[in-house]
Amino acid sequence: MKRFLLRDIPVEEIVKQSLFDLSAVEEAAKKIVADVKNEGDAALLSYAKKFDGFSGNAQDLVVTEEEMDSAVKNTDLYFLETLLEAKKNIAVYHTKQLRSGYQINDSGKVLGQVVRPLERVGVYVPGGTAAYPSTVLMDVLPAVIAGVKEVVIVTPAKDNKVPDAILVAAKVAGVKTVYKVGGAQAIAALAYGTETIKKVDKIVGPGNAYVAAAKRAVFGQVAIDMVAGPSEILVVADESADPKYVAADLLSQAEHDKNASAILITDSASLADAAEAEVYRQLEALPRKEIAGTSIENNGKIIVCDDLTEAISVANAIAPEHLELSVKDPFALLADVKNAGSVFLGSYAPEPLGDYFAGPNHTLPTSGTARFSSPLSVDDFVKKFSYVYYDRDSLLAVADRIADFAEREGLSAHANAIRVRKETDDE
Repeated sequence: MKRFLLRDIPVEEIVKQSLFDLSAVEEAAKKIVADVKNEGDAALLSYAKKFDGFSGNAQDLVVTEEEMDSAVKNTDLYFLETLLEAKKNIAVYHTKQLRSGYQINDSGKVLGQVVRPLERVGVYVPGGTAAYPSTVLMDVLPAVIAGVKEVVIVTPAKDNKVPDAILVAAKVAGVKTVYKVGGAQAIAALAYGTETIKKVDKIVGPGNAYVAAAKRAVFGQVAIDMVAGPSEILVVADESADPKYVAADLLSQAEHDKNASAILITDSASLADAAEAEVYRQLEALPRKEIAGTSIENNGKIIVCDDLTEAISVANAIAPEHLELSVKDPFALLADVKNAGSVFLGSYAPEPLGDYFAGPNHTLPTSGTARFSSPLSVDDFVKKFSYVYYDRDSLLAVADRIADFAEREGLSAHANAIRVRKETDDE
């Protein structure tokens, strides 16, 4: 891990980070998107065969009811109960986010806003080095709570099979349709539609660089949640923190991806020493040691500062995906947090609690975008429109002002749409 003393190096040097760099894969992803847009299922099947070893026809891309039922039968009761309890927690938290429209009535004028759910949403669930049933729950349930009529899942299938854990989570979340396709080709299919996959209104869910590049490429044709970069964790800790806990939490994100980022900021040099030693000790026992080790060596940082005020200042500049406050009084520091995807308070709220179980969403802004964006929520699955009603007297009372405003912008037809009503009334 790289070690810094805050007083010896500008904050800008420590926090220097760019948005997820997609330049290396962007052209390839755009080609895949274009091929699927133009050739539909033929391109979809070609890429599924090339990247995931898929064999079969377009009909085989759809997970059958028998496959869903088999996955449930193959799942042990303990895990099924865990999924159901996690679902309950996620639902309780996200139901609080529901909003209704409003109406303003004022002497012949009625103004309002209507909130409507999206019709059809596609959720991307990553595959590859691991299966993520937690992503199913986190990305599907807010959509269901928002009232989305149809939620479908796309996910890579190795040798024509989707992991049972993903299918069981889909069943628990209420998803009826799962497609055995991943990568940029799945994003393109959701955006433009093929003979087998209907296009959607919005695509959500994390993925690799090709998925992120494809989401960026189709934005505008459909809505997307975000262009997500590698996982990040930043732990602010004082001398009261347990170095074993701190190290374990840093590694919990490092094991996601070789490009993941794990940062410790502390005002205690002794805690920094102990936590660093613990990171390397615990690393040796991890099954994903190679991935986590590369992440720690390339992107791991320990920043020693003078006090916790400085620590929070640096954390706000970094704007991490996950922020842990492993300090004596975490609620006192919470008031000063400005930029973070999700905040974990105290020694007994580690980041995996949020990943799987507590209730807040784990699809979070990365790469510093927490400065201006938010976690996935019910708001991501609704749209809003306004309405206006003026009676005759209300419009005529302001007609001259509106017409004058329009003329000052050089839009005489706008002005005429107002004046024609006034002139008609004057006749």
